[in-house]
Amino acid sequence: MKRRDFGQYCGLARALELVGERWALLIIRDLAVRPRRYTDLLEGLPGIPTNVLSTRLKELEQAGLVERRVAPAPERGIRYVLTADGSALEPAVHALGRWGTGQLDEPRPGDIVTPESVTMSLRAGFNPAAAAGRDASWEIRAGDMVLHAVVADGRLAAGVGPVPGKAQLVITFDPDDLPSYRALMQAAKCGLVELEGRRTLLNTFVDVFTPPVDTLPVDQDPAPDRHRRES
Repeated sequence: MKRRDFGQYCGLARALELVGERWALLIIRDLAVRPRRYTDLLEGLPGIPTNVLSTRLKELEQAGLVERRVAPAPERGIRYVLTADGSALEPAVHALGRWGTGQLDEPRPGDIVTPESVTMSLRAGFNPAAAAGRDASWEIRAGDMVLHAVVADGRLAAGVGPVPGKAQLVITFDPDDLPSYRALMQAAKCGLVELEGRRTLLNTFVDVFTPPVDTLPVDQDPAPDRHRRES
């Protein structure tokens, strides 16, 4: 399959040749959260034409970033998973996501939010320094969306679905608009959430999922809703 060739001996050019086509990085984003079947990817990426999804998956397979595996029992069929090289893209996806969050305005008509996108935002927003030495687990609920975030010895595991076992704190929020990461953090900072469990872990959640200042765009306030003294 023909690949875009920039004709430059440059790492960035090479990366764009491999994952610079439209939808490619969103496929990588979703597969970084969990293995997905073709129909799962199609459902989670509304608007992507079926022929484009098939083409992108073939391109990513040929590039050695994605591979097909037989789903374990009791599931059937083929699931797409990231290879080691594909998984190595996750930090770059996080950095792009943090930068892109600073460029977001109000949601546009037709915009959606998926569990995979919010999960990756949690991972991208994770602050290892704030999580150092901590052990905590949160379950985040918004409508039909259920996510989990578990910090053990300062390391994060975040994904789709409930916390394995029992969450120390369940955070339920009912956004007026899309259940986005920005809406979740805004609601958590303002206390506009329902809590079940160790309520003190809400402040920990805000701290742990507020990105370090040095990872944010220069004009993005890491905690815009905290009280500040006006000069």
